[in-house]
Amino acid sequence: DDVRGQCDFCGPHDWNRTWYTANPDLTQCFQNTVLVWVPCIYLWLLAPFYCLHLYCHDHGRIRMSCLCTAKMVRSTFDRALYQTKSTYIFLFANGSIDFWKKILCSSFLVQVLGFMLASFGFVEFFYILLERSQEIQQHMVFLLSPIIRSMTAHHLTSSLSVAVYFSKERFTTKTTACLVFNLLQNPCPVKDASFLSKILFWWFTGLVVKGYRTPLAAEDLWTLRQEDTSRKIISELQEDWTAECTKLQRQEKALASGVALGSRLPDQAQLLRKLQKEQSSGFFLLRTLARKFGPYFLTGTLCIIFHDAFMFAIPQVLSLLLSFMKDEDAPLWKGYFYATLMFLLSCLQSLFNHQYMYTCFTVGMRVKTAVMGLVYRKSLVINSSARRTCTVGEIVNLVSADTQKLMDFVVYFNAVWLAPIEIALCLFFLWQHLGPSALAGITTVILIFPLNGFIAKKRSKLQVQMKFMDGRIRLMNEILNGIKILKFYAWEKAFLEQVLGYREKELKALKKSQILYSISIASFNSSSFLIAFAMFGVYVMLDDRNVLDAQKVFVSMALINILKTPLSQLPFAISTTMQAMVSLRRLGKYLCAEELKVDNVSKAPLSSGRSSTHNGTFSWSAESPPCLKRINFHVPRGSLVAVVGHVGSGKSSLLSAMLGETEKRSGSVTVKGSVAYVPQQAWIQNATVQDNIIFGREKLKTWYNRVLEACALLPDLDILPAGDSTEIGEKGLNLSGGQKQRVSLARAVYRKADVYLLDDPLSAVDAHVGQHIFDKVIGPKGVLRDKTRILVTHGMSFLPQADLILVLVDGEITESGSYQELLSRHGAFADFIHTFANTERKESVIQRGNGSFVQKGKSNAYHLYMNNQSLCSFFLQVKLEMYKKYFKTIGLALIIPIVFLYGFQQGASLGYNYWLSIWADDPVVNGTQTDTDLKLTVFGALGFVQGIAIFGTTVAISICGIIASRHLHMDLLINVLRSPMSFFESTPSGNLLNRFAKEIDAIDCMVPDGLKMMLSYVFKLMEVCIIVLMATPFAAVIILPLAFLYAFVQSFYVATSCQLRRLEAVSRSPIYTHFNETVQGASVIRAFGEQSRFILQANERVDFNQTSYFPRFVATRWLAVNLEFVGNGVVLAAAILSVMGKNTLSPGIVGLAVSHSLQVTGILSWIVRSWTDVENNIVSVERVNEYADTAKEASWSVEGSSLPLAWPQQGTIEFQDYGLQYRKGLELALKGITLQIHEREKVGIVGRTGAGKSSLALGIFRILEAAKGKIFIDGVNIADIGLHDLRSRITIIPQDPVLFSGSLRMNLDPFDTYTDEEVWSSLELAHLKNFVSNLPNKLNYECSEGGENLSLGQRQLVCLARALLRKTKILVLDEATAAVDLETDTLIQSTIRTQFEDCTVLTIAHRLNTIMDYTRVIVMDRGHISEMDSPANLIAQRGQFYRMCREAGLA
Repeated sequence: DDVRGQCDFCGPHDWNRTWYTANPDLTQCFQNTVLVWVPCIYLWLLAPFYCLHLYCHDHGRIRMSCLCTAKMVRSTFDRALYQTKSTYIFLFANGSIDFWKKILCSSFLVQVLGFMLASFGFVEFFYILLERSQEIQQHMVFLLSPIIRSMTAHHLTSSLSVAVYFSKERFTTKTTACLVFNLLQNPCPVKDASFLSKILFWWFTGLVVKGYRTPLAAEDLWTLRQEDTSRKIISELQEDWTAECTKLQRQEKALASGVALGSRLPDQAQLLRKLQKEQSSGFFLLRTLARKFGPYFLTGTLCIIFHDAFMFAIPQVLSLLLSFMKDEDAPLWKGYFYATLMFLLSCLQSLFNHQYMYTCFTVGMRVKTAVMGLVYRKSLVINSSARRTCTVGEIVNLVSADTQKLMDFVVYFNAVWLAPIEIALCLFFLWQHLGPSALAGITTVILIFPLNGFIAKKRSKLQVQMKFMDGRIRLMNEILNGIKILKFYAWEKAFLEQVLGYREKELKALKKSQILYSISIASFNSSSFLIAFAMFGVYVMLDDRNVLDAQKVFVSMALINILKTPLSQLPFAISTTMQAMVSLRRLGKYLCAEELKVDNVSKAPLSSGRSSTHNGTFSWSAESPPCLKRINFHVPRGSLVAVVGHVGSGKSSLLSAMLGETEKRSGSVTVKGSVAYVPQQAWIQNATVQDNIIFGREKLKTWYNRVLEACALLPDLDILPAGDSTEIGEKGLNLSGGQKQRVSLARAVYRKADVYLLDDPLSAVDAHVGQHIFDKVIGPKGVLRDKTRILVTHGMSFLPQADLILVLVDGEITESGSYQELLSRHGAFADFIHTFANTERKESVIQRGNGSFVQKGKSNAYHLYMNNQSLCSFFLQVKLEMYKKYFKTIGLALIIPIVFLYGFQQGASLGYNYWLSIWADDPVVNGTQTDTDLKLTVFGALGFVQGIAIFGTTVAISICGIIASRHLHMDLLINVLRSPMSFFESTPSGNLLNRFAKEIDAIDCMVPDGLKMMLSYVFKLMEVCIIVLMATPFAAVIILPLAFLYAFVQSFYVATSCQLRRLEAVSRSPIYTHFNETVQGASVIRAFGEQSRFILQANERVDFNQTSYFPRFVATRWLAVNLEFVGNGVVLAAAILSVMGKNTLSPGIVGLAVSHSLQVTGILSWIVRSWTDVENNIVSVERVNEYADTAKEASWSVEGSSLPLAWPQQGTIEFQDYGLQYRKGLELALKGITLQIHEREKVGIVGRTGAGKSSLALGIFRILEAAKGKIFIDGVNIADIGLHDLRSRITIIPQDPVLFSGSLRMNLDPFDTYTDEEVWSSLELAHLKNFVSNLPNKLNYECSEGGENLSLGQRQLVCLARALLRKTKILVLDEATAAVDLETDTLIQSTIRTQFEDCTVLTIAHRLNTIMDYTRVIVMDRGHISEMDSPANLIAQRGQFYRMCREAGLA
């Protein structure tokens, strides 16, 4: 009986009621087994993952909090109640109930207690109403949950937990403070989102709607989650990376120890070791990143595995649906079941896919933060030799282009191993349907792989494009840094050609790469056809009885379409991985570069004795010869040490050695106490005057004012609109050289350090100001009198007051002692002093005041400009004009054929697919189908035509993209180079560099790739819609509303996405500007010990950028998930309508419609991605085109100009009522200047800073255009000729010597106008011939970026050599000898007097003795000429010039 009962209960015939029936129902067996055990199996399956979660969080320990205790009590009560009821029911069944009635009464009392405790839920409701009123609208579920809990009497301990949590935690001050903080900080809503909201990204809807209604601003964005912040990521990563670097160093030492002592490796072996080190460093970096971000990345990998499972289940359900369509007796409900199941599987596939993408982009964002943090920290510790191997532009490329490649790698890495598995599974299922014919598909795949492998290899070799891009960016960075020199010398065309040379090489490599890529795309897009053609062809040719019915054809096509995704992803994933490996090696090489050694300098407390250097030998790198040898000196505490010597003798190197910036070969350096450093070239931050001076310290008002007074800055601040709150432009562009130096000195003085290293801070200031600063700051009575001061100087008048003088010659201290001691020895120093003492004594005061900030008001303009730029960036929408601009650049003649080609391509695709459906419906006669050869031929012809069309479209768009990119880059370059100096003073170079790097890269690659993808998928979507409508015209009723819904949701998304893109782009530029600023001022930052503060600032900038990047990629996921549900609606519509029309539709047309509708989800996803890419990257066209409308200089040359080639022949200059202003609306900087300078006249120009001296030079060169009046040179109005015609015929030696990376010869003669003999002659006259002759490559010696491998004085002499080479009839010297010693100054002055004897010379004087023999002296005062005559007559007149001379001892 038992056996019979079991058979009755679970017998096979019971399943007939479930499946083989018109009215299905679940069997009793199923209900009592599967439905009962599924929850248990679910718990068993997830238990290991929960244990792993517990292990990863809190190290496996469950904290026994009050909430946890309440949950345990709840479980105990629930269990007790359940057991009580179960026992009662059992005893009731057996008749024994007396005793258990009492127990049941007790349990009833417990339930009553549960109701009472549940009322706490209502109290919680009112608490939330009070505390979180602002969030109620956003979190209605959160608000209602306590009421729901209160109404659920069974959940006794849930309410108990609420009570405990409410009483224990909710009213604590700390929690309330945290709540308020989170509300103020605008936290990301994802943490409070429900499960459904998280998987569908509905938590993002609020921001999308807000962005659609009003323009988004930075304050609308959420703060970063704790786990996404730089501080959290880098603090943990830094330790791991340090450990990996240590391992790498150990490997290096092991390799080095393997080489025999005294032996030298061959060049090839050395190169091999270098490459091996680079690869190892890249691998170590990858391992460090994987260890940090791998676990979270694996959760995404799990999602993509589930996605694949659902993806492969769909064709199996399609097979069942098509078999249902053939079975006339099948009940209708099965069709609806299959249609619904297909819809559910498609939805689950979408959800898991986008959770995977969300995880990947989150990991990519964190990788970007990590890499930027590591690179920035490295830039603060890298040593000088390693620093010289990579320019600022290359470092910016590391944190822009290379980090982007790593982010792409994170997204596509799983495809490297998952794609082959997907391909294998597809082929397995194809074998099930088509048997051995599937081998033909395998063969096709095998043939496609080598082709694409070969293409990928060739493309990887063409990655030299990155090298050309690096060179172009490096050159652009130098152009932007030295733009003033380019304009003075009219060198824009020469550097324009250099940039375009790099650009052409870059585009040539890109073109080859894109053509190869087009072959790859064509082969992969045609792969589904090629595989189908091979398999179906072999299948029907093997046996006449092999019939292609709808089930075989369209299930196979569905599998082939699945196969298409891994086949297309695999080469891209491999290519991305290879590029990422290159980027990892580049990053690893930089991050493993040599750092400054801590033991270069021994730090000691102030009380422990004297700072000293004992037997020190130093060099700038381990390979280079020593720059300092046998250095021995001791500096008593509180003494003033002067360091003197010729240009290039090693004075600055000595200070660098004391800072630990050089490589210590031998000896020891000890510095007692804290250090402050003033570099020879002042480093100024793009910040306010006050921020530059206090430099991160608290403002002490009394001390601050005292410092301003001592450094002669108070008069300057008085005339500024915002006082010390005035913003200084980037690199101090709106300050004169002397002002920058005084701000730099004030920064050091304010620091109250123990040791001051002063690298010639008085050279850039006027003599009177220099004396004031020495007396008030550096000298025995200055504010630093009790501090240890080491002063590099060329000023002889300061030496008698020094306690110790060090004389440097060729890197060695030849003499040391006090001033009197050195004089008494009658050595080289004594001879030098006797020669130049009178000269020094005659140095004059240039100004009575202390100088004013030039171009006043410009700082405010800078602020306004930046604010306007930001506002424009935030609020402008992507304009149709940008698309017009881009397509107009390509040309209508190319665009129209491309559109027709796409239509032709998709028509061929539609043709061969429809042909397949006709073939599948062909009746079977005697077990065979007729005319299979003809059908196969037509199918093959249509497919091959489509493949050729695909190749044509991709090549055409690639070439069109290159054409557009070339023109847009050219326009940007010309627009920037033709902008006036005021533009560069108000626009941060980081912004401009970003245009040439990131934005041009986007136009090169991202925009064409996005257009290719978007057009191909839009036409594919049209094909699918046409096929579905052909099968079921009634589907139009569903497709049209879905299309409107699609457009409606997309419109919301586009508005928000573009604003987020702009916010992200605007916040990206400050990162690069800060990087640039930090790299250039790294020595100052290290000297002041401010690394941690600058790291914090960098973190803030990166985090601010990520606050807009995070919602930007979430927006894409939000759109994709919601729109893919629209696509799944098309699948459901096609399937349901096919089932409804079962009696009228053939299986072939149903298979065609449903199999194509299955592609809609993927098509919509790719349309979203490509459309987003195009919309976001077309902004780059807008940003590149942004400078087209800014003010421009006059034309470089005037067509039809009758200017003689030898002009100017005499060199006469005439000013007629000339006036000049720095910007409209400002006061005139020069007022009514009327002046005539005769042929061969030598004119000195003196006056305080801001009096208008430099403005005269700017006017002559038309750096600033005349506000009124005219300037005539040899009778020609300079306003009537081209700028280059003017600037190339006159010469200036500027105050700031600027060199560019490249050969020394290029720096002297970029146009190759002069012969080598003429170049050598100019070097000899500039006293550089001996120096250059001793260089390794002589004239071809490579100058580093900014000429950093030459001293400042040597750079100034190179500028003199430029002037001697050009030797025009007019020469302007703008305080040109400020950075050289007196002896070199004397040589320069004598050279100018002899070589420019027949020229007109205008000297803006720094040392008055240099102009005492001039024909005339012009004294400027507040834009007017206050005095003008010969020096002797002016002294006789006893005016302003006389007072200057009397103070200098000249009268």
